[in-house]
Amino acid sequence: MAAVFGSWADPTGSYLRPERLADVLSVIAAGGWTIIAGGTDVYPAHVGKPPPARVVDVSRVAEMRAIVARDGAWRIGAAVTWAEIADWDLPPAFRALQQAARKVGAAQVQNRATIAGNLCNASPAADGVPPLLALEAKVELSSLAGVRTLPLEAFIIGYRKTALRADEIFSAVIVPDPAPGARSAFVKLGARKYLVISIVMAAALIEEGTDCAIARARVAVGSASEKACRLGALERDLVGLPAGVVPSSRLRAEHFDELSPIDDVRATAVYRREAALRIVGEALDRAAAADGA
Repeated sequence: MAAVFGSWADPTGSYLRPERLADVLSVIAAGGWTIIAGGTDVYPAHVGKPPPARVVDVSRVAEMRAIVARDGAWRIGAAVTWAEIADWDLPPAFRALQQAARKVGAAQVQNRATIAGNLCNASPAADGVPPLLALEAKVELSSLAGVRTLPLEAFIIGYRKTALRADEIFSAVIVPDPAPGARSAFVKLGARKYLVISIVMAAALIEEGTDCAIARARVAVGSASEKACRLGALERDLVGLPAGVVPSSRLRAEHFDELSPIDDVRATAVYRREAALRIVGEALDRAAAADGA
């Protein structure tokens, strides 16, 4: 069956590259299609196996390729690449996300891999998840039936499992406008600097009140549980911390009780828990610094 979208046509119907989101939704409603943008997660998963039989490439869908600030939020299209996120003019609160963007593989991967691909892969070590949790991001899911939004923590439901339905496409990430002056930082621990899966990573975001004390803090840790999670007890204990006090000095072991690290080839559970304390402290101190360094 031939398929025509805009100026593009495929006589076999096995590879489609539409330019409108509405066309994508019409195709996937029938089922049996694999959605790709950068392909950096899909094709490595098929090494030694046949590639997907029918592919919808969304890398040219305009609605999924833009970063737009409107109506009190930032909308990051699902097919926006990590290189684009790293280079975009974003508020200081997004610094953790931009720092994470430069840790996703190497430059070649960052130029192809997309924000939605990272989240749909639902790996505990997905670099984009902790910064987006700290930003209280939501995901936009589109289908012919309409659009629904979910908090990111509700979208990722377990190890490589998401709440995405078969007839839906992940169309955008929605981040509410950060508070004025909010700052963030991302720290990743791995066996080397680049091209590495994290042993543990953390993102911290700090909002200050008029008295320069911490009015609100959000801290998320990845690679130390089945899915990345926020440290609620620590966030609450940081509120009211006066200016000039180093946030890492307030960390306690019980702040990390929400984590459930495992032993694997990269590290032991005990090492991960100890590393999480240090990595979180470093991320908090960087976020608290005026320049975020």
